Amino acid sequence: MSPGAAAAPGGGADPVDVWLIPTDQPEPVVRALRALLDPAERARADGPDPHAGRRYTVAHGALRLLAGARLGRDPARLVRRRGPHGKPGIDGIAVNLSGSGALAAVALAEERAVGVDVEEVRDARSAVRLARRYFPAAEAALVAADPAPAGLFTALWCRREACVKAYGGRLVQGFGLPLAGPAPLLLADPGALGPGPCRIDDVPAPGPFRAALAVVGARPVLVRVHTWTAAGAADMSSS
Repeated sequence: MSPGAAAAPGGGADPVDVWLIPTDQPEPVVRALRALLDPAERARADGPDPHAGRRYTVAHGALRLLAGARLGRDPARLVRRRGPHGKPGIDGIAVNLSGSGALAAVALAEERAVGVDVEEVRDARSAVRLARRYFPAAEAALVAADPAPAGLFTALWCRREACVKAYGGRLVQGFGLPLAGPAPLLLADPGALGPGPCRIDDVPAPGPFRAALAVVGARPVLVRVHTWTAAGAADMSSS
């Protein structure tokens, strides 16, 4: 395990839910979820790439459904805010969202800042090169020596992104963090991101994806992973 990262305590007092969301959905589901978005979100979904816009719609619409259900509020009326570096927020609940290819991830918690990241596995040559450029030397060496370097690189990248997003910081602030080793980790000193500790978990993800969750604070957490389905979503816009 890397210096500065110690094994996190077992058990969990604070529940944190992570939802994995397949974002390639049929048209009725996309239409229903679009009806939940605010004008700024719809404008973003209507960008130059229709396929990416559909995936954006599903991810952000599902986030609204999940947050609305957790809060007992109309998902279409939730007011989203953004932090200085783009971290999303909804009053009354901590939320974070990540998307890559055909998969998105949403993290929901109460009273704990959270960050989540999901990424498709990169090819091996890019993984080794990027690890040497962005990771601490010891982690770059681990990636280069691993028989499946792309998978390890992507898992460590997800940990970095999740930690940075939990604090609402900039990615460059996470490059030097020591994040290798068995999960969960309890990172005592997140450096320029803010006060520690920060707990970091790997999240089981399907197929060519890796995912990670970060939760700020020393208290243990109970991570609950779910797969979102579109059952009933086509009716949501009229409910």
